[in-house]
Amino acid sequence: MPDLLIELFSEEIPARMQKRASEDLKSLVTNGLVEAGLTYASAGAFATPRRLALSVEGLLAASPTTVEERKGPRVDAPEKALDGFLRGAGVTKDDLEIRDEKKGQVYVAKITKPGRPAAEIVAEVLENAIRTFPWPKAMRWGNGNLKWVRPLHSIVCLLSSEEGAEVVPLEIDGITAGNTVWGHRFMSKGAFKVSGFDDYVTKLKQNFVVLDPNERADHIWHDATTQAFAQGLDVVDDKGLLAEVAGLVEWPVVLMGNIDDAFLGLPPEVLQTSMKEHQKFFSVRNPKTGRIEKFVTVANRETADNGVTILAGNQKVLSARLSDAKFFWENDVRTVEREGLEAMGAPLVNVTFHNKLGSQSERIARIAALAREIAPIVGADADEAELAAKVAKADLSSEMVYEFPELQGIMGRYYAKKAGLSDAIADACRDHYSPLGPSDDVPTAPVSVAVALADKLDTLTGFWAIDEKPTGSKDPFALRRAALGVIRLVLVNDVRSPLMRIVMPLIAEFERLEHDKISHEERDYEEQVANYCGVTIEQLTEYRIQSGKVITAESDSEKWEAAMDRIFGGVDWSQIGLPGETTSRDLLAFFHDRLKVFLKDEGIRHDVIDACLAMPGNDDITLLVKRARALSETLATEDGKNLIQGFKRANNILTQAEEKDGVEYSFGPDIKFAESDAEKALFAALDTAEAAIKPAMEIEDFAAAMSAMAAMRPAVDGFFEAVQVNADNDILRRNRLNLLGRIRDICLKVADLTKLEG
Repeated sequence: MPDLLIELFSEEIPARMQKRASEDLKSLVTNGLVEAGLTYASAGAFATPRRLALSVEGLLAASPTTVEERKGPRVDAPEKALDGFLRGAGVTKDDLEIRDEKKGQVYVAKITKPGRPAAEIVAEVLENAIRTFPWPKAMRWGNGNLKWVRPLHSIVCLLSSEEGAEVVPLEIDGITAGNTVWGHRFMSKGAFKVSGFDDYVTKLKQNFVVLDPNERADHIWHDATTQAFAQGLDVVDDKGLLAEVAGLVEWPVVLMGNIDDAFLGLPPEVLQTSMKEHQKFFSVRNPKTGRIEKFVTVANRETADNGVTILAGNQKVLSARLSDAKFFWENDVRTVEREGLEAMGAPLVNVTFHNKLGSQSERIARIAALAREIAPIVGADADEAELAAKVAKADLSSEMVYEFPELQGIMGRYYAKKAGLSDAIADACRDHYSPLGPSDDVPTAPVSVAVALADKLDTLTGFWAIDEKPTGSKDPFALRRAALGVIRLVLVNDVRSPLMRIVMPLIAEFERLEHDKISHEERDYEEQVANYCGVTIEQLTEYRIQSGKVITAESDSEKWEAAMDRIFGGVDWSQIGLPGETTSRDLLAFFHDRLKVFLKDEGIRHDVIDACLAMPGNDDITLLVKRARALSETLATEDGKNLIQGFKRANNILTQAEEKDGVEYSFGPDIKFAESDAEKALFAALDTAEAAIKPAMEIEDFAAAMSAMAAMRPAVDGFFEAVQVNADNDILRRNRLNLLGRIRDICLKVADLTKLEG
């Protein structure tokens, strides 16, 4: 079985595209080979700045011959139908067989497709892959029509086996495939020929090219950390930067340089960000002081002076960059020390957050008011939480954050300390954006928690109020991330508060503000409608939201009173909820959906959460999760599983009996009508469970409540094994059904077990 080697050699491929490109090459080629009948043992894809390479081992030498049977028309079908079948199958009438079927005799064609040599198939597959390659951006050059990320110079396409190596005949836009490879742009000894993948990798290294990006990354990290360790320093870990730098060089040479003393006083995050974003340098930290004192750069070649000239040039450019950063820092600090942090954020009054939600300044005022309200719930000082919210986004107006947006929050902490604010406020400035993702740390300091929750809840309620919700995969305002952030903040900090109590007034206020924007004529019209219906403007607005009806003067083509009766006739205004209630419940459902995704990683099933959502207090996320975790743990036990089956059996019998009899069996059974020991044992088990469940539920000890519920399992099983519920005696039957009703009532106090699947 031959092995296949492919190399596509071009000008420099952007580092961010290399990994995806190598994966695309592998999938396009291997999928094409398999579809053509060529299976293989293994495949590996590689990328350097100037080449994509693919190795396929254990490839079939030729595709197998296949025979396909294709059923044609009936023997008595019109001649035209037969002619069409013959053309499609590529056979003559003499090649057909006649077979008997239920509906009569039919023609059957056997179509033999002979196998093809691997070289022929590889050439077709590779040409198609190159011409249809899914680059994010591609270009044309010269007079050809081929598009590639950068000008493509050569193609290596080689089939090798024990008998030798064969170049696959292939020519694309004047580029003919061969076995000639070019090494490093500057250090290579020249072009060389290869006979297979192992030979290819070996000769590339001899010509100063490391093919495997993981090997290049490991080499960079090893040399960088070794040099830093020798000087008692640490390299700041940055996997994203390491992968990017590994994609910029074919022969990595690690060099460590010095940062001018004039810049060592800058915050370490400023140094790290500036060096990473502008120069692709790794930061080297002194573990004793936490200061960034040196940098690591990675050259793409060895030099006679061991990189001295390269380092000198890099240090010169770095000094210019850091001079800018120092200027921004000093200007910002002067502003804060002279005018205060709130003054730094004053320009945000002219920055629009969203055209329907006002400016950043208006948003900050809302967050501050909300943070003050949340503060007692999370154990924070209300004044401190409000002040922290007022200054948390002030750094958005700073010169430093304007230059490096990724430093928002981080710089806010430094500026808060320069302004003489407390550590709690400074930490809130830094942490209120968190958590930004599922792996991000969750703030636990009370003031930080208050501001972080206020920030995210303002975002969610605002966009829900203006009906800008996520749809499908689109979430331009990162509302899913905000909801998950709220959930994690609540759970990690054991926050106990009904969400509806917080979000309903916010959404109602947003809706009121939106209503205030309408013209005087429209407002007068709404007041007329509300007066005619005998309701408030708030009720009318809520009705419009619930019903989805747009009520305008233009829509009333008939007599006004008749139009009002047509639109509002039969509306039960007592059922119209409070202002903001409909939208708030929709937002709560969104939180519940996010919670299901979050708890999935814990192994908690969706139906378990649904069983808990059906209970009171489902807008208290902490309470809801405690109940769901306890139910999930109960279902993992043998008693829990069997009790659920017993509950479902009882519920099914009850549902059928209540439907048949037209009564509800929940009036309390009497033990004096119990005939068997199993029946009496169930009475005792229910008394014991109820006595334990009621106090456990009052103190929200769901684990104890569910354990008590699961303990009923032997008595429930014994009852169903020994007792006939639908007895001939009506008194016994009613008593036993009421006994089942008691099982149902006790279980439903813990969770709505009817929601459980299976």
